[in-house]
Amino acid sequence: MRLLFVSLISLIGYSAVASKDLESKPDDASFSKFEPLKAPEYSSLILKKGDHLAICGDSITEQRLYSRIIEDYLTMCAPQLDISMRQYGWSGEKAWQFLGRMTNDCLRFNPTIATTCYGMNDFEYRSYEDAIGRDYYKNSKGVIDAFKAHHVRVILGSPGCVSKVPWWEKTPGYTLQDLNLSLCDFRNIDIRLAREEHARFADVFWPMLIGDFTGRQEYGQDYAIPGRDGVHPYWAGHLIMAYAFLTAMGLPGDVGTFTIDLKRNKIKVSDGHKVISTEDGAFTIESSRYPFCACEPAGLAAKSYPVCGQDSLSTNDSIRSGMTLVPFNQRLNRLMLFVKNATAPSYRVSWGDESATFTAEQLAGGINLAAAFPENPFSVAFAKVDSAVASKQAFETKEIKEMFHGKSNSSGAALVAQSESVVGQAEEERDDLVSAVHAAFVPVTYVIKVEPVEN
Repeated sequence: MRLLFVSLISLIGYSAVASKDLESKPDDASFSKFEPLKAPEYSSLILKKGDHLAICGDSITEQRLYSRIIEDYLTMCAPQLDISMRQYGWSGEKAWQFLGRMTNDCLRFNPTIATTCYGMNDFEYRSYEDAIGRDYYKNSKGVIDAFKAHHVRVILGSPGCVSKVPWWEKTPGYTLQDLNLSLCDFRNIDIRLAREEHARFADVFWPMLIGDFTGRQEYGQDYAIPGRDGVHPYWAGHLIMAYAFLTAMGLPGDVGTFTIDLKRNKIKVSDGHKVISTEDGAFTIESSRYPFCACEPAGLAAKSYPVCGQDSLSTNDSIRSGMTLVPFNQRLNRLMLFVKNATAPSYRVSWGDESATFTAEQLAGGINLAAAFPENPFSVAFAKVDSAVASKQAFETKEIKEMFHGKSNSSGAALVAQSESVVGQAEEERDDLVSAVHAAFVPVTYVIKVEPVEN
């Protein structure tokens, strides 16, 4: 272990790290001191059909936003994988505290794959210190080893970034850059640890830091990816976090492909979709895979989800705003429409009640319906599933923190519920909520029309 710690500390000596082994960064003076190790990229799918996913972390996880995006995505965009999920967020938690409770709270439910997101509390809101880094390394390794001992595959997420010194930091003298440089060091520790432990790594920190910088340039200095208090993101930041974990899972991102031949009046669809009827440029399709919807209709949006037509790209309350900062739709949310044998210069594509105009060249190259139509025929159905997911995840916090520990806040609380009867009662209630998610996820039928635009 001493040799490992020496190796750990040596990664902070950036002068020995070649530039090719570092992430690219904006040409801005504020980034001059950052030396983020290059994050690995994954093309193979780590998920297996029927996996049980545990989403573990601190208060940022307990916000139940990035975890909700992940569950929405895996439930509706990749239902063929049949993934079940639980979230285990606990505010104020450090890696060592989760290590202490993971057997009772998490491993008892037999996860097969887990994501972790610690470090925000572990770094103690100060400049990097070797002793603190060593403790984080040791405790994070303990978490990974405990999961591996139970045959659980691990995706080790880095902490995110901060956008201001938080109000609860009482030690004077630390600047915003001091804190983010320290978090970058913790991110680099995670990369090395994931490599040593043959775990996957989800880069939360660097995309959030870049997104915060880009967002401020694009939307104004009040824009803050890490949230209003400087630490807890809202929807835009959580979209970036979910993107980090979903890409680390190696998901291919193909939700569906529709190919229309206008000359033959035919349409070909990919798995998860079926053609119900065709008639003169109008194609009725039934889909059992949804695209990810970045907003929900007014009156149906549950638990603060962005409302279509009301969310603004200039606010961090918007999932669509987060999608401008990372290539979520391009990499993970492709519902592609290709149109062949188009003879007119441009066409109006109608998808349910929404329509947009595209050139014949654009249609031949393919348009991403999920990106082009934020509100679409899936929006209502998506909102119903998302509402059920939000209710289930809210209960999972109650189940662990109140029913198992008898507390609704203090991390590491002593257990008050060990009996199987208490666990059984809690699981019966959760089973009903799981069933509600499954019941809400139903096939969606809609019409796509492609009509020439007359000059």
